[in-house]
Amino acid sequence: MLVWERPEPPERPAPAPLSRERIVRAAIGLADAHGLEAVSLRKVAAALDVGPMRLYGYIATKEELLDLMVDAVYAEIRPAGDGWREVLTSVAELTRRAVHRHEWLADLIGGRPQLGPHALARGEAVLAALGGVDVDIVMPVVTAVDAYVIGTVRREIAERRAERASGMNQRQWQAAYGPYLERTFATGRYPALETVIRDAAHLDAEETFRTGLGFLLDGIGAGIPD
Repeated sequence: MLVWERPEPPERPAPAPLSRERIVRAAIGLADAHGLEAVSLRKVAAALDVGPMRLYGYIATKEELLDLMVDAVYAEIRPAGDGWREVLTSVAELTRRAVHRHEWLADLIGGRPQLGPHALARGEAVLAALGGVDVDIVMPVVTAVDAYVIGTVRREIAERRAERASGMNQRQWQAAYGPYLERTFATGRYPALETVIRDAAHLDAEETFRTGLGFLLDGIGAGIPD
């Protein structure tokens, strides 16, 4: 029986009442503060001031805990809007914001579909907005948007982690590598790249995300029959 269907143990009296919700909330707090490496049943039990064995009545494995953590964040992703384009835009932007709030989520989303109740509710809202689209292309459409969002947020989180690891923000990194690029471009071997770096508009992360998403949705719109 999956964790979503397995009942919780009966409540125990204070001083240390437990529930899956409390356990997951504590785990998310640890992950938000210190990353996924800070999450284990033992560390979560310590944060809740209970013995580790108490947790096993609620959660059997760390994998179950991670699934519950991801699903709890999916509760923050409630797409809204009129029509497929607004709803897909909403789910993309809300997912990106959720990953920025919970950096560890970038390491867990993708792969097999999440099947927790909040993830299913998010999927239902998105698919309902695509109710007028041919059923055979609905999932490729949703998968394309998810792939764009996941790829983008993983790159953004990787940049954030690189900044922390190096101690250099983007401007400092550019200043450090600028002379090298100047010498490289002077060879004349990379004219197209030089033109883009020197002359193209330099969009911030938000503008880049919205622009790319707009291109993707334009392409989806062209492929959906009227």
